Amino acid sequence: MSSTAKQNFNLDNKQLLIEKYLPHNFLAEKMILSCLLMNYEAIEITFRTLPRNAFYFRNHQEIYKAIMQMYKNEMTVDGLTLFSFLQDNGTLEKVGGVKVLVELVSQIPNLIYLEEYIRLVKDKFIRRSLIKLGYEAINSGYITNVPLENILNDFEIKLFNLTNEIKAPKLFSSGEILTDIFSELKEKFLNPTPSGLASGFYDLDCCIQGFQKSDLIILAGRPSMGKTALSLNIALNIIKNENLPVLFFSLEMSKEQIMYRLLSMETNITQMRLKSGRLSQEDWVKLTKIIKIMAKFPFFVDDTSNLAIQDIRSRLKTILFEQNKIGLVIIDYLQLMQTPQSKIETRVQELSQITRFLKNTAREFNIPIIALSQLSRNVENRIDKKPILSDLRESGSIEQDADLILMLYQNSKQKEFSEKNQDTQLIELIIAKQRNGPIGKVKLKFAATQNKFFDIDTND
Repeated sequence: MSSTAKQNFNLDNKQLLIEKYLPHNFLAEKMILSCLLMNYEAIEITFRTLPRNAFYFRNHQEIYKAIMQMYKNEMTVDGLTLFSFLQDNGTLEKVGGVKVLVELVSQIPNLIYLEEYIRLVKDKFIRRSLIKLGYEAINSGYITNVPLENILNDFEIKLFNLTNEIKAPKLFSSGEILTDIFSELKEKFLNPTPSGLASGFYDLDCCIQGFQKSDLIILAGRPSMGKTALSLNIALNIIKNENLPVLFFSLEMSKEQIMYRLLSMETNITQMRLKSGRLSQEDWVKLTKIIKIMAKFPFFVDDTSNLAIQDIRSRLKTILFEQNKIGLVIIDYLQLMQTPQSKIETRVQELSQITRFLKNTAREFNIPIIALSQLSRNVENRIDKKPILSDLRESGSIEQDADLILMLYQNSKQKEFSEKNQDTQLIELIIAKQRNGPIGKVKLKFAATQNKFFDIDTND
């Protein structure tokens, strides 16, 4: 035997040895399969929880696969029908023959303990997956022709998916849910403020009750309508009023451009004057004072241009580690985000994956996430240019995953007002979708030179 063959032989034996002693629970797997043959309802419970490879033994995997196929084909599932199905498909000997099926049928499992059996099998499955991931991490360390960042991102995604497997869904009784609701109602009665994070705009907060935790909010509009400006206004209001950290992902503008905008908002000095440096002595006094205040703001900017979805979780964990809490996340803007997977065929599918990820992230970290979005050019070709949900670019997944969709719009009357009052524009903020509330619209004033929004009755 050659040295290469010996090396491969030793590696194969080592792999077999590792697999032989991987964590598993033979009896729990057997009891689950017996439950499936005894009770039709047990099949649906198990299918929602256990994938096929959660079973360690190959014959158990084949039996489970056969039961899944029979269930999907609406066939009766018991020992006899399973025997016939396996025999007809030529897999009876593969699972160990009639003897194995007789053993499963002869078991008298207690269905009360089905969930406990599932927990035991899933525990071993996750441990095996963790071991496998560990070996993948070791092997990846030797791969030098792939960027280290890609390897680490891929590893983080797999570890994140594994972590989600551990989080078993908990069932809550109506009593537990109503107790929490009663406490919430009592708190609202004693302290009648928006239940979520107040945006700082009175009419908007009255309509949406603030930005709710775990919500995905879409702020959409055509270019130069004020999406970024409004989101920065909201960020500043939350920082000032709630003293909560805000994380701003800017995929289009640099961190310096973002800070110039914020300085313009706070000092009432136009960006043009700030960037040119044409400032009076009074401006310098005001600017110095504002910079000292803003330097202490818990406002964080990430201006990575090719931001991938897994980067967001990494940044959130960093801020949580440093600040212990997060108030709001803003992404500017949605259509510039990317996914690491190369198998996605269309941009619509990719965006669907992005919005689903953002919604899951909002729920995981229990924070509101505002994602800015472009509107399609179709709105410009209509007589009525008021945007609707279908105007969202690649709108299907956005509309489905979002809890709240806001759209910026300026109609003809508002434009007439703007021409007469060049420093201030009237903008409509359309509430196009609200999962747990009414739709409608609110009006805001926008000072374009300062990138600043105001309530309609505010004297700016």
